Amino acid sequence: MENSGFIVSLLAGAAAGTSTDIVFFPIDTLKTRLQAAGGFFANGGYRGVYRGLGSAVVASAPGASLFFVTYDSMKAYVRPYMGKVFTSSAQTADTVTHMVSSSIGEIAACMVRVPAEVIKQRTQTHKSDSSFQTLSRLLRNENGEGIRKNLYRGWSTTIMREIPFTCVQFPLYEYLKKTWAQAQSRTHVAPWQGSLCGCFAGGVAAAATTPLDVLKTRLMLHERSIPVGQLARSIYREEGWKVFFRGIGPRTMWISAGGAVFLGVYETMHSVLSST
Repeated sequence: MENSGFIVSLLAGAAAGTSTDIVFFPIDTLKTRLQAAGGFFANGGYRGVYRGLGSAVVASAPGASLFFVTYDSMKAYVRPYMGKVFTSSAQTADTVTHMVSSSIGEIAACMVRVPAEVIKQRTQTHKSDSSFQTLSRLLRNENGEGIRKNLYRGWSTTIMREIPFTCVQFPLYEYLKKTWAQAQSRTHVAPWQGSLCGCFAGGVAAAATTPLDVLKTRLMLHERSIPVGQLARSIYREEGWKVFFRGIGPRTMWISAGGAVFLGVYETMHSVLSST
């Protein structure tokens, strides 16, 4: 990726991530409290829905920038190879390129996103009064598991959730944009059209990956590390299979609307910055 393209992706991603987290944070809080052990009201109900916002805002710009810089770079790098592998279908080559690129982008973003999620969700469920207090508690290593394990709890499950999510969202998003542009005999859709494509793609991906999101939430809120398989069996035995779809409404609504804002802002900023 050229330097100009790198800077455009960096700034557009930062703007998209920050705006989305600030606007939709209360819905994310409600979703987290629905999924947490003990239920919605035991974890704060409708009170203090902006708890944990600090950690989200601090991490949103670098996390989103990391994703888009990696995603846009990998698209340019991977597409020629996929074109040689899938010679009979350009669409298949495009789809696999978007799946690979977005997966690598999510792994890069999770280096920042996971610690922020741990801090945010613990603060959202009233385990402390502020993001700074939550971070201080984790750094004190009160459970003796080590700072790395405390800050990156749920790392594997987050990756397990994000890769299927992004493998649905971004190929669908790119396909919808491409199809819409072709229907208008254009090379690119307008930013508002990209926003609508992001809304639909995000909603589909969010609903499909809700069970993984529930597991990720429970792991991050657990006081000690626990194997994900053991946790899943324990949740199923104690609460039944329906619990794995708890929060599907707020999650789908939040990510649908968030996808519209996130990708709409990204498309707008990318278009503005690219033309300057």
